[in-house]
Amino acid sequence: MPGHEAQLAVTRRAHNSARLVLRGIALNAVLAAVKFAGGVFGHTYALIADAAESMLDILSSTLVWTGFRVAARPPDADHPYGHGKAEPLAGLAVALFIFLMAGWVASHAVHEIITPHQGPAWWTLVVLAAVIITKIWFSRRMGVAGEEAGSTALGIEALHHWSDAMTSAAAFIGISIALWGGKGWETADDWAALFACVIIAFNGFGMFTKALGDVMDTAAPQNFENEVRALALAVPGVCALDKVRMRKSGLSHLVDIQVRVDGSLTVREGHAIAHAVKDALIDSEPHRISDVTVHIEPMK
Repeated sequence: MPGHEAQLAVTRRAHNSARLVLRGIALNAVLAAVKFAGGVFGHTYALIADAAESMLDILSSTLVWTGFRVAARPPDADHPYGHGKAEPLAGLAVALFIFLMAGWVASHAVHEIITPHQGPAWWTLVVLAAVIITKIWFSRRMGVAGEEAGSTALGIEALHHWSDAMTSAAAFIGISIALWGGKGWETADDWAALFACVIIAFNGFGMFTKALGDVMDTAAPQNFENEVRALALAVPGVCALDKVRMRKSGLSHLVDIQVRVDGSLTVREGHAIAHAVKDALIDSEPHRISDVTVHIEPMK
């Protein structure tokens, strides 16, 4: 059955995405331990703040993982359109966590700036360099996976990892300045942490608006709508199209379409054409459409 195959494809994408998020959780756990130890023994708050960010990432990623697990469930009596909204809702929660994290890091960075402390150790730069490379690599990998799965939450997670890399890069620059400047420049890495909060908040706003768009049923991209129109027009018996409305539901799309056919056709023949349109859209690769409502109109 076409609908069953589409649901299986959605479930498969959700499970694959959830596994990738779990790998991200494991990566953040390792990096948090490394950065915290480096910050404590290397006397740099920027690295400690980075470690705290990674620990918050674990919590936010767990929300995303939960969202994918819920989104993978098939439609039921209480949720006839499926559980896809769980995916952008998880992304929305992560975006809110990012705003909170930016405020928390900023407040502690200000405290460190006004409190005299020892300068950072040189070897913390090696730790940060490894963190930056790892985070950029994983961000790109998750970004590609998000595009392939059509996942807003996975895309937000990719941006989140990229934001972590930028935070670490800011810390790297700050520590470098502190080491180069010597006495009197100990707070350079704290200023870097404060600057990184601007980057975090900016990315958080972009993530928030993207997830909110999915929750509010923002229109699908025009190129995707054009593909749907082309597929429907290719069905024998379809003379023209009127309205085509599409909305994203988790990892798939729901389509409402008005099709014009020969007015002399019988009800049974019109129904057969509507069914053919629905099958053509649901069967289309890469199974991004899970349900279609077709309304038949006679040609004038």
